[in-house]
Amino acid sequence: MESAIPDHLKTARTRHPRVGDDYVPPYPAFVARHKPSVARVVMAYFGLQFLAADEQAASAPLEQAVTAFKAEDGPGHWDRARYTDEAGYETIITIAYWDDPARFDSWFASYGAAWAGEDKTNVPFGFFTEILRPSITRYETLFSSAGRMEGIAVVADGLSDMVQEHAYWGGMRDRIPLSQTSDMAPAGSPQATGANGYLRVVPHENLCLIRSGQDWTDTDASERQLYLDDVEPVLRVGMDFLRDEGLSCGCFASRYMRVVGADGKSVEKSFGMSWWKSLSALERWAESHPTHVAIFGAAMKYLMALGPSAKLRLYHEVTVAAADEQFFEYRNCHPKTGMLRAV
Repeated sequence: MESAIPDHLKTARTRHPRVGDDYVPPYPAFVARHKPSVARVVMAYFGLQFLAADEQAASAPLEQAVTAFKAEDGPGHWDRARYTDEAGYETIITIAYWDDPARFDSWFASYGAAWAGEDKTNVPFGFFTEILRPSITRYETLFSSAGRMEGIAVVADGLSDMVQEHAYWGGMRDRIPLSQTSDMAPAGSPQATGANGYLRVVPHENLCLIRSGQDWTDTDASERQLYLDDVEPVLRVGMDFLRDEGLSCGCFASRYMRVVGADGKSVEKSFGMSWWKSLSALERWAESHPTHVAIFGAAMKYLMALGPSAKLRLYHEVTVAAADEQFFEYRNCHPKTGMLRAV
């Protein structure tokens, strides 16, 4: 067993972890490991918003995005997911990852900047770009099993051995290297600038993003039914709460999305992604809100019933970003889109 924080990111602590050195987690979990040369990563969310009647026309910009990803300095990994938002708009988000900000900057200048930055007329779509480019010290991952990586971990060098910092409240914070010396408290408030259908959100210090996913691809019929009947409905209630009432507990915006394949059809994967005022706000919801307590309880009951034979894969990535590591812009989007809800 090893620490979730790799040796080259360990430093003299001024803040203590939630558990002692002798803590032994009750089940294994793993984290993504980057090469020591990687100092910063990029997570870029390119969103397309439209009414269901415009579904067919939406294929053009989505295909253009795929073509752009194949260009020089394109992402090391990308995936795509969709959902229907609280205002009834279909939303498809293409999420791309880089482990080299210089390559991202080159690609973005040639291809990505136009996604929401370019003026578009006579198209029935909203476009948005949400980007984090955190220092490697400002984010963490967790995987319930080895063998298939998701999200930012796909561009990592591999997975760790079993790690110590999980299966207790506070483990998420303890896996972030910066937590050794900082409480990562928020400072300031998001502000919006722009006009004529184009808005930039000027963010605040230490905004938090979580992407938390489920993959039931490998489950057999009985396990799949158990997940879909006993766990997923409880998860959906929690995600709906964050979508509709999340501002009451510090969640600016939340999307519960179904992953789609290259043909645009849903696959047996989903994830929730949400923007939070702070890591502390996310922790409070996770530890004490009835909706997440219910999710945790349903998941534990499921895992206790199946034990080591469970094939459901769980993962998450959590980032606490400095203000200058964030970029948000929205064009022709409704006012409750993403971080626009925060201003």
